[in-house]
Amino acid sequence: MYLAFKYAVFAAIATVVNIVSQDMATRIYTGVFWLYVSIGFGTLTGLLVKYFLDKKYIFSYLTMNMLEDGQIFVLYSIMGISTTIIFWGAELGFEFLFGTKGMRYLGGVIGLCLGYWMKYNLDKRFVFVRRT
Repeated sequence: MYLAFKYAVFAAIATVVNIVSQDMATRIYTGVFWLYVSIGFGTLTGLLVKYFLDKKYIFSYLTMNMLEDGQIFVLYSIMGISTTIIFWGAELGFEFLFGTKGMRYLGGVIGLCLGYWMKYNLDKRFVFVRRT
């Protein structure tokens, strides 16, 4: 139960980083494809924060060197592709349905919650396991 609580807290932290990063991006860049640029920037910042927290505090995974860390990060990112599609779909769906920043971010939060639940199961099974 404690692990689930920690994971939820870290997912919330990464979600806040993601949404705040998106908001910052929309304030800085208002050009063509501004919405996609902001979602991409939020996704990247949230991914980096979540990877660090998951690796260290959820899975207690120590890498032997930078090469292994890079390989694990790539695998972690690949596992996140399907969950990112859920997140982006929810956020963009809310944007196109409601057309407001608040509802777009609500869709993003809902999508991130669903995605993080799936991501934990994928990471536990495929990413943070020792290979012999």
